[in-house]
Amino acid sequence: MKEFYAALHTEFTKVLKSRMLWVTILFFAFIALMMGMIMLAAKHPEIANKSAILSTKTSFISQASWFAYNGLLIQLGLVLGVLGPGIVVIWIFGREYSDRVIKDILALPVSRGKIVVAKFLIALAWSILLIIVLYGTGLIAGFAVKLDGWSKEAFSNNIVKFSLSSLMTIVLFTPVALVTSISRGYLLPMGFLILILIITQLSFVGLPGITPYFPWAIPGIYSGVAGPFSPKPGVASYIILGLTSVLGFIGTAAWWRYADQH
Repeated sequence: MKEFYAALHTEFTKVLKSRMLWVTILFFAFIALMMGMIMLAAKHPEIANKSAILSTKTSFISQASWFAYNGLLIQLGLVLGVLGPGIVVIWIFGREYSDRVIKDILALPVSRGKIVVAKFLIALAWSILLIIVLYGTGLIAGFAVKLDGWSKEAFSNNIVKFSLSSLMTIVLFTPVALVTSISRGYLLPMGFLILILIITQLSFVGLPGITPYFPWAIPGIYSGVAGPFSPKPGVASYIILGLTSVLGFIGTAAWWRYADQH
């Protein structure tokens, strides 16, 4: 266990001392504040009319209320739940190759499996922190705008949907880690991440029938943001999502254990 704690402490220290942590936190907080600004413009049309961009964005909001805002927060959590944790994993696993220190790390008296587990745990904690920042800042922005329709019941229901859908999205970062490890850099996994986002959106629009079986679409149909007529996730959906996450983890650990890293 001492080896594992040493690996975990090393990964934690690297993240804590990096600028990347604070950049991602500020980015997630900024996006949430921008959502608050959009709701403010929707509540006060005279503000939106001064900007063509704001006017276009607020046109998609039927009513400046907590109901509409909560739906937007969930959608934001789903998109950033793929993008944010994906970038985090790419950075955590890819920097060893870009900085050319992978050989030094693997020469340490710590098993490769423990290094991978430590990296995933730090990535998970980091990703959850970002989602908390997003939701917390979003709530503050919503109260600052003084949206109508607040209720404890709606809040309880929304925070459960937001938390579970975001968590289901986060755990799908393991295949991104596998692609990062195989490619030994940043470019290919970033392309893979963008491809995931594109396919997910296209599946909702063009092939809604496959959404219960496409891992990255399952959190969206669970949350209900896909609409009342979208397919509902079944037991098979959650099994597929879990298997995708587990296989991504196993694949990453196996690559670090058996692949030639020279």
